[in-house]
Amino acid sequence: QVQLVESGGGLVQPGGSLRLSCAVSVSIFSINAMGWYRQAPGKQRELVATITRGGGIAYEDSVKGRFTISRDNTKNTMYLQMNTLKPDDTAVYYCYADRIGLGYWGTGTLVTVSS
Repeated sequence: QVQLVESGGGLVQPGGSLRLSCAVSVSIFSINAMGWYRQAPGKQRELVATITRGGGIAYEDSVKGRFTISRDNTKNTMYLQMNTLKPDDTAVYYCYADRIGLGYWGTGTLVTVSS
């Protein structure tokens, strides 16, 4: 069983920054791949960024150059640094982990980008 706990969401003005964290209850080395998803009101959940155990990284096109996914293996934590935030980035952000073919989700953290 893997537990994921997100934090770092909140209200930010357009152009601002936030850093989301996802604390993992097991060794991050046992995780095949991790990622961040988001779900805006009235929309489907979409993939934002992924990072594999080998360090491979991918981003959804709309966040390339603005968001950075990373992890700290010593803290069993994954991060999403979000810069130059736009109102369209408003959503609940979820942490996801794939471990031995099983998927696990956090409960989400709300990011609101508004003036």
